[in-house]
Amino acid sequence: MTWLQAVVLGVVQGLTEFLPISSSGHLRIVSELFWQDDAGASFTAVTQLGTEAAVLVYFARDIARIVTAWLRGLRDPDRRGHDYKMGWYVIVGTIPVGVLGFLFKDQVRTGARNLWLVATMLIVFALVIAAAEYYGRKRRPIEELTLKDGIVMGSAQALALIPGVSRSGGTISAGLFLGLTREAAARYSFLLAIPAVTAAGLFSLPDAFEPAGEGLNASGAQLIVATVIAFVIGYATIAWLLRFVVNHSMYWFVGYRIVVGVALLVLLGTGVVAAT
Repeated sequence: MTWLQAVVLGVVQGLTEFLPISSSGHLRIVSELFWQDDAGASFTAVTQLGTEAAVLVYFARDIARIVTAWLRGLRDPDRRGHDYKMGWYVIVGTIPVGVLGFLFKDQVRTGARNLWLVATMLIVFALVIAAAEYYGRKRRPIEELTLKDGIVMGSAQALALIPGVSRSGGTISAGLFLGLTREAAARYSFLLAIPAVTAAGLFSLPDAFEPAGEGLNASGAQLIVATVIAFVIGYATIAWLLRFVVNHSMYWFVGYRIVVGVALLVLLGTGVVAAT
């Protein structure tokens, strides 16, 4: 991997991680389209540590409040309020992606990165997001989140193991189907991602720093720089998205996904880019 590639892919990760357009899919598309190679699942997972660090900083007060309330609630049943329950919702919601990610880790790193699959998922889940926007009542604030919501949205997060689906797209869509407001669904989506994405990034560190096989192999310095870039841009993206979803529908992202998905199918069909 060159330094230009590392910087560009870090920017792509920061821009796309929190938008419902699939960061892993975009990293796969960009690396293949411009350099006829794959940055790899390990590079993707490690640079996601930068964007998750942005979540930790942006929601630092919320996270501290939830963790404190959860610990206090474990000791004192009388102090088990909303924040205590939110702690459990994040823990329980993380289980599906943790289990499936472990069971299918080899497939996620290989066959799932086929660009035909990425293009298809971009389009198919654009329709899912559109349906969620259309049918969702969007009335329930995050204070009304339940354990059922956490399980359903956690299961939707697991679908993002397939590049092109989008972790935030899956969880936000599930939240909208459950009647949550866009902002509530987005906020819980950010919190829900912290354990899973952090664990995936740490788990992938050995493979990323000691790469083997084909693909773009980044040096340790390049990984660090790309991760820092992803953190800075990811922080700005969080702030922008939370403001955007208050007054705008998800249809903007639906249209973008369909355009990119169709364009990718055309490029694949004409042989301009290779699927693997």
